[in-house]
Amino acid sequence: MTLLIDTPRLQMRHFRLADAEAVRAFNANTEVTRYTGDPAQISTSEQARRLIKDVWLHEYKRYGYARYTLIHKQHNKLIGFCGFKFNPQQQLADLGYRMLPQYWQQGLGYEAAQSVMTYGLTTLALPGIYAEVDSANTGSVRFLQKLGFTHTDSYRQWGLNLQRYDYLCAPYSR
Repeated sequence: MTLLIDTPRLQMRHFRLADAEAVRAFNANTEVTRYTGDPAQISTSEQARRLIKDVWLHEYKRYGYARYTLIHKQHNKLIGFCGFKFNPQQQLADLGYRMLPQYWQQGLGYEAAQSVMTYGLTTLALPGIYAEVDSANTGSVRFLQKLGFTHTDSYRQWGLNLQRYDYLCAPYSR
């Protein structure tokens, strides 16, 4: 597969079916999915293969983007994802990220998100990017603010108290 993004410590490419076990590993981790609204939905390799095939591979074909692998160069290991999910209602790309906990607090998430946003805005010519975060996830709130996102809305959805953040987008109104 073609390398899309290369940073000092990470590589990003499209997911492939062979990544299923790594996808299961980071999605089955309750620390990783604590604030996502979908804890333990991907707990088997077969569920991970379906996610890759039915969601990410489909979105690459349909929209030209989706979530991308995060491969830690030093360990040559797939440790999570960072990338976009097209939201048809908003007509915008949602930034999403997940990473195994042993890689947290090292600046890898920021390195990945900053690079994927540059890729999205320049190479993909996205008109803007938004992100939703559970209000209780104060780490992600600070992370989005550090990336330059602006808080635009608060609402309850999927059983979560969500905060909406926009980057280079018109303000969101419900």
